[in-house]
Amino acid sequence: MAGLKTAAPPAPAAGAERPAPPARPRTARRRRGVGSLFVLFLAAAYFLVPVAASLWFTVDDAGKGISFDAYAKGLTDDGLATSLLTSVLLGLATVALGLLLMVPTLVVVVLRLPRLRRLVEVLCMVPLIVPPIALVAGVSTVLSWEQELASTPFYRTFQLLQNKDFPLVLVLIYTVMSLPFLYRSLDAGLRAVDLRTLVEASRSLGASRTATIYRVVVPNLRSSVVSGAVLSLAMVLGEYTVATVLGFEPFAVWMVHVGEYEAQLSVAAAMLSLLLTWGLLLLLTNIAGGRARNRRTTA
Repeated sequence: MAGLKTAAPPAPAAGAERPAPPARPRTARRRRGVGSLFVLFLAAAYFLVPVAASLWFTVDDAGKGISFDAYAKGLTDDGLATSLLTSVLLGLATVALGLLLMVPTLVVVVLRLPRLRRLVEVLCMVPLIVPPIALVAGVSTVLSWEQELASTPFYRTFQLLQNKDFPLVLVLIYTVMSLPFLYRSLDAGLRAVDLRTLVEASRSLGASRTATIYRVVVPNLRSSVVSGAVLSLAMVLGEYTVATVLGFEPFAVWMVHVGEYEAQLSVAAAMLSLLLTWGLLLLLTNIAGGRARNRRTTA
């Protein structure tokens, strides 16, 4: 009897339906749903409560009711319009220069110099380690050479860099500060596509290197480009340290100055900048998504 083997269960007949796996208890699914809702509620409260409190502060008329005078005053204030336009232009120039530097660089690294990928990553992450005050201290030291170069052709260059209407020096500094955001976004996009196959196919069809990057690489990195652009633009709109040390007055510096004597107007301006950032995010996202849908429809 000890040598007898237990008979295996009979195999299901051909065409017979296999028994369905046991369903999970409703209690477990309900707990998971409640837990997800709780985490979502905490995240929403963390982000929305400060925004709601700031919004209420801007419309509260000292217990007399709701008033939108702060927003009306801000929209008619010349300082707000000028500083906000300057910050938006600085942000767009920073995004354009950063993408112009990073997209070709990462494409070359992925295709030709893969061993330098770690080095490029480390260099792009340096702005996260170096404090902005240390960065601007070095830049201000270089800009102090302006008087010593008064008799040289570089004097005009120093004046252009420090033009109050559009300070190019801020564009250069903000481009360096935005490298971590651009690198992480573009690197994630490049890892998700077969870049080598795309470039070889484009080159075999007779496209130049510039056309390949513009018409093949960038469209496949559209979501990554949008993510990096939005993060860089938000950083420029909220940056304060570099601009105030160098003596310029973009939007963030103007808000701090106004807050010294008109706190409600300053917070209202912050709400307007938040709405502007969200609007640009939705616009860029819709543009990228719309083009992607058009390509799928055409295909």
